[in-house]
Amino acid sequence: MTPRTSAQGRSTRTASATTSVEDYAKTIYGLAEWDDAAVTASALARTLGVSNPSVTLMVRKMADLGLVDHQPYAPIRLTEQGRQLALAMVRRHRLIETWLVRELGYGWDEVHEEAERLEHAVSENFVDRLDSRLGHPRVDPHGDPIPGPDLSMDYPDTELLCRVPAASAVRLEQVDDGVPDALRILAEQDMEIGAQVQVTASDAGDVVVARTGAGEGIRLAHELAHAMRVSVVTTSRPSSAPLSEDATG
Repeated sequence: MTPRTSAQGRSTRTASATTSVEDYAKTIYGLAEWDDAAVTASALARTLGVSNPSVTLMVRKMADLGLVDHQPYAPIRLTEQGRQLALAMVRRHRLIETWLVRELGYGWDEVHEEAERLEHAVSENFVDRLDSRLGHPRVDPHGDPIPGPDLSMDYPDTELLCRVPAASAVRLEQVDDGVPDALRILAEQDMEIGAQVQVTASDAGDVVVARTGAGEGIRLAHELAHAMRVSVVTTSRPSSAPLSEDATG
């Protein structure tokens, strides 16, 4: 079967992009999105669940299409054309996730796979109408910024929760939807994007957070705190406090 191209599915502005190319571009962008991290072939393979040789072949194809700039053993970087393709896919993916949560009652831990299936099938007209229907949301249910029609977007000034010192008041800005346990524990505690909490203890990346005025805190292991991004509202002191609270998580 001939791979469906964007021209056939009208899913992006890059007529030569297949769904696999779209997925790779979006994944490369996502891996470097918040920290501008170096994207390696191994990281791509792990994230996409494919072999390293498969990544090598696809990256060569994308380089031929002018979508990535890559030299052997060097990080993979999107060209401006590749970045535009990635952002177009990010826009549709995050708008679809928002729609699934707001209007179809999906949980925020259920929407990623559904959006993955739908994002390649809908037209640009559908995406624009969906954006309008939703009131032009700026972030998706996980706090990730949604590109506008011109593919521009704004990022808040954030820090990984695991790096925030004790006695800091923070606002939850984003949670990595690739860490299901982080989504689960936040949902169980009814902590949504925008929730303000106090970091009451911090030690080696493990943290205890509590809502203002709440008695018992929630203990988050390093791997969970690492999946959450917060903006620091206030910091009372720079030192860490021991994890002595009776918290769950």
